[in-house]
Amino acid sequence: MNIALVTGASSGMGRELARLLAAEPDVDELWAVARRADRLQALQVELDKPVLPLVLDLADPASIDRLAAQLAAQKPRVRYLVNAAGFGKFGDNTQIALADQTGMIDVNARALVAVTQTALPYMQAGDRVIQLCSSSAFFPLPYLNVYAATKAFVQHYSYGLAQELKPRGISVTQVSPGWVQTEFFNASQNQTAKAPKVYKPMYTARQVAERAVKDAKKGKQVSVCGAFVKLHRLCGRFAPRWFMNAQWRSRF
Repeated sequence: MNIALVTGASSGMGRELARLLAAEPDVDELWAVARRADRLQALQVELDKPVLPLVLDLADPASIDRLAAQLAAQKPRVRYLVNAAGFGKFGDNTQIALADQTGMIDVNARALVAVTQTALPYMQAGDRVIQLCSSSAFFPLPYLNVYAATKAFVQHYSYGLAQELKPRGISVTQVSPGWVQTEFFNASQNQTAKAPKVYKPMYTARQVAERAVKDAKKGKQVSVCGAFVKLHRLCGRFAPRWFMNAQWRSRF
């Protein structure tokens, strides 16, 4: 049995990637991981392919054991692995609760590595890993500091992993969008925390997901949606950090 394994499948880019990959001819079943059972049940009703809902909180290390047990029991071939689970918080170091700061590290970084390592034994040549990164990984960002740092980790981890998996014929694509219309903004802000005044340009989750799937099929290591984000990536590589941080702070 060939599967697409998607974390964060209940909303945003994870849900759109789940929809797109479920339609792929080489995918027999979608394994959808998220905390919200009702959202996963909605996917079951919506999609034509079979959906296995896995109600897991990836902040809990025990959830990785449950995923590993499910894989060991059914031994599918993971044609696509998508790590889309994650969250972010705006604010300075005094405005974001410690639990949220460490939680971002747990879900965005630790769980991503754990899910990847758990799924890789079930992947073969021609299979693809898609890691949800962010344009925030391109340089340090005050007031989005921990989130940006976790995405920088994802960026470096994915680059290195891509090289390690080349001999096995497995590609790793990091998806680095800018502002996307998702529930991220519902979870990221509170009334007192510093946050940008405007979010432009804004892309849809579908736009980012479609670009990500196309780029993954081409074996690209980085998927960037939109000319503005491509410029952002270029500046992150060549512009001084003080200059880019000045541009970032001007948004507040």
